[in-house]
Amino acid sequence: MTEFTVAFSPSGKRGRFAEGVSVLEAARKLGVDLDSVCGGRGICGRCRINVVEGIDQQRAITSALDHVTQAGDVENRYQRVRRRPFTSGERLGCQARIRGDLLVDIPAESQLHRQVVRKRAESWPVKIDPVSRLYYIEVEKPDMADPSSDFRRLAKALAEQWGMADVRAGVPVLRGLQRTLRAGDFAVTACVRHGRDIVAIYPGLKERVFGLAFDIGSTTVAAHLCDLGSGDVIASSGRMNPQIRLGEDLMSRVSYIMMHAGGDRELTQAVQEALAELAIETAQQAGVAPGDIVEVTLAGNPIMHHLALGLDPTELGVAPFALTIDAGVDVPAREIGLEIAPGAFAYALPCIGGHVGADAAAVVLCEAPYLSEEIRLIVDVGTNAEIVLGNRSRLLACSSPTGPAFEGAQISCGQRAAAGAIERLRIDRATLEPRFKVIGCDLWSDEKGFAEAVGRTGVTGICGSGIIEAVAEMAISGVLRPDGIIDGAMAERSRRVEAAGRTFSYVIAEGEPRIAVTQADIRAIQLAKAALYAGVKLLMDRYGVSKVERITLAGAFGSHVDPLYAMTLGLIPDCPLDKVSSAGNAAGTGARIALLNAASRREIGEVVRKIEKVETAIEPAFQAHFVEAMAIPHARDAFPHLEEKLGVTLRREVISEPRRRGGRRRG
Repeated sequence: MTEFTVAFSPSGKRGRFAEGVSVLEAARKLGVDLDSVCGGRGICGRCRINVVEGIDQQRAITSALDHVTQAGDVENRYQRVRRRPFTSGERLGCQARIRGDLLVDIPAESQLHRQVVRKRAESWPVKIDPVSRLYYIEVEKPDMADPSSDFRRLAKALAEQWGMADVRAGVPVLRGLQRTLRAGDFAVTACVRHGRDIVAIYPGLKERVFGLAFDIGSTTVAAHLCDLGSGDVIASSGRMNPQIRLGEDLMSRVSYIMMHAGGDRELTQAVQEALAELAIETAQQAGVAPGDIVEVTLAGNPIMHHLALGLDPTELGVAPFALTIDAGVDVPAREIGLEIAPGAFAYALPCIGGHVGADAAAVVLCEAPYLSEEIRLIVDVGTNAEIVLGNRSRLLACSSPTGPAFEGAQISCGQRAAAGAIERLRIDRATLEPRFKVIGCDLWSDEKGFAEAVGRTGVTGICGSGIIEAVAEMAISGVLRPDGIIDGAMAERSRRVEAAGRTFSYVIAEGEPRIAVTQADIRAIQLAKAALYAGVKLLMDRYGVSKVERITLAGAFGSHVDPLYAMTLGLIPDCPLDKVSSAGNAAGTGARIALLNAASRREIGEVVRKIEKVETAIEPAFQAHFVEAMAIPHARDAFPHLEEKLGVTLRREVISEPRRRGGRRRG
């Protein structure tokens, strides 16, 4: 019987299936999140999929639209009754049957359990002084004796009543000027940016306008809608970055651009559409008219920054990783697809350099290490970790290519943070039995009522915070040796440690699906954490310090990692644990600060110009640091504070130099 390879995004899961198996059935067998409530009869339409046409170099798959059966009567009836014709490649998963190798994208609306986008708006004190302000004016009515235009008389009113000289307005604002003036009987409120550019004009007295702060990550995009008068966050929303279907990490997206004509436009369109949808979604949540949104800020890593602005990021794919621009950028909001106030602008925060971007600048603005006396380490953990070290005297920054392992990718039972994913884990030191918690349930797995509580979602996999705790707990309990090898001798003590070919694995949950941590999983985590720690060590060497006094874990992932386990694994250097904290979504908070305070934009621009950028790709010491950091927690560095907390003496073990998959620079 002929079998074909089927790969799903954004989950990354794949398997081989016999010809004629439906895509829905294949998805279910792999544990892919594909909805259906009609039992596969083609009635509900919730299992809509997109068949991707093209070549996936990484998976060696050539996918084509004719690699599934043609749409039949059931799908034709669905399109006719629902009045929803399919776009190219769109099908019902229950009806499309496999005829060849396939790449299948599961859109967000077809996912049974939509991802928990863990990017919320933290409270943060900031002086409210936005760049766009409201000014009520009374404009002279037109007169046959005075042939001046409506705009000239509007500008005159702003000059006489508010002292604003030489204001200007673009054509989008002018299009509605005459209608608005007459609707307000020539009494209107003008929203003016920097005291110069008219963003919008409203009839009568207008008292509230709003701004949007975007945090554009390679995995998720978050939006926070703020009242520009009070600074309150009145709505927040987030979603998966739709670019994932074209490349899981940053460098694979750059590769996509290099290999596909128009690929940059395709990726730009994908992220700009996500921004536009989030703008509409947050406005609807808050009951705000899109035309009342007058200012936007953008924070993102350099590649996301460039693509959101419509800039080609190709040069960031090769040394010396040159940016198109590193200063803050103002761009008309409509140029990046945002249908908000007609004259609104989007401000993209400055990039620090190379692969340290506007998101890192936003974190620096939020955390303000440039005002600190202490030596601070700030780590924004993502598919490309961004690291800042220093104090008010000196700041250094670098990026480290950690890859997507910390988000559950590249892990055999890994998944992104969604209901049913294991997020916490403990291993009994005596019996080596595990207990765990999953997203969406407050109970531990050994507590009464757990099975019933997770009955709907089940235990579906393990997410980033869960795999960190699993590996750390395996190390603490002795299941894992300091060199990262699962100790096969432990199989005599516990059935949880079992042979898997020439290596061993640790079984967390039996049943369907069966969840285990394999030796390959451990290796993926070692590679990721070693890259991050090596970047930290480079900055410490360059600054001339042997220890840090305070550590901040930033980012959506960093906010859900227990500092104890981060240190046990060797993600971060030793430090008093009460000096290790989470900044939550610090990049999003920094974007909001820039939205609400005009002076902060000048401040971060000046700070960024003084930050010393260290490029890990050309630092000779990086590889040596990387090899030593492969050990858990580290081959040489001491961890006295961690040992005191755990009540154990950590073993040291120098390991052989690893082979790094995919080269030095990932995204």
